[in-house]
Amino acid sequence: MPRPKRTPGQAHPFLKWAGGKTQLLPELIGRLPPGIAHGEITSYVEPFIGGGALFFALHEHHTIEQSYLYDINCELILCYTVIQKDAEALIGELEHLRSEFFKRDEEGRKAFYYEIRESFNRQLSLISCEGYNRDWITRAAWIIFLNRTCFNGLFRVNQKGGFNVPFGKYKNPDILNAENLRNVAKLLADTTIRQGDFTCCRDVVDDKTFVYFDPPYRPLNEKTAVFTSYAKDGFDEGDQVRLAEFFRELDAKGAKVMLSNSDPKNTDPDDCFFDDLYSGFTIKRVPATRMINSNGAGRGVINELIITNYHVDLTTTSGL
Repeated sequence: MPRPKRTPGQAHPFLKWAGGKTQLLPELIGRLPPGIAHGEITSYVEPFIGGGALFFALHEHHTIEQSYLYDINCELILCYTVIQKDAEALIGELEHLRSEFFKRDEEGRKAFYYEIRESFNRQLSLISCEGYNRDWITRAAWIIFLNRTCFNGLFRVNQKGGFNVPFGKYKNPDILNAENLRNVAKLLADTTIRQGDFTCCRDVVDDKTFVYFDPPYRPLNEKTAVFTSYAKDGFDEGDQVRLAEFFRELDAKGAKVMLSNSDPKNTDPDDCFFDDLYSGFTIKRVPATRMINSNGAGRGVINELIITNYHVDLTTTSGL
């Protein structure tokens, strides 16, 4: 399936996100519940918003009355909230960071990166996702700056919640895309954004809701485990089991539910972890290019899982 083309004015992810769904979009779009196109689905819920690739693509082509975005990662929710409430102020902060970065030589840029990273980590204990204040604007700018200039565009934290990705050495990083931030702000204007566990969405889900779960992937091996550390508390197999139970709970409510995850059979053909967890639902294996080792040579085409509680006939659907 070809990747959908962006149209002028279309909002797209403003963060590079490990495990982001941009490349998997054609597969996800082709498996949207038919009720979206027919107006039978009136709300969209994404409990692990991450980079938001499906959220942005879906809203470019369909009218959804209400959207609800959640994530356990406070820093991520802070970013979305700042764009929703103060996009122009955020753009101003990013313009300053971009100017300071590009006026330096390579060593100066590296030093500036670590200076911002240190400031970011020094304020960890002072940041809360409760309420809203203008201190969030500077922090959101730091997050976007670090994400755009760090190695591989990762968002990774240590057990204390500190951002620990090294400098990326990009010659011309895209630190500020003001047009996209304004487009994102327009889309988020009427969207509910909340920080919390994936179960926090329970009360807003009914039989007219489409829910997309994109949790931290179950690592294929120890080398890929590092890429799922986007929240200090992690997401282990117990959480995967709890998520599967919640998937069944929302299915019982009549909601249309989709979930993506890694396919353990890529490395162990006998590993039926997800096949067992989601027994009775539609499980499809689709190809994706991922980093499956600790260096660039480890990139390769592997299967990922798309699990739904409904069936889509791909011979008749046209996706978006």
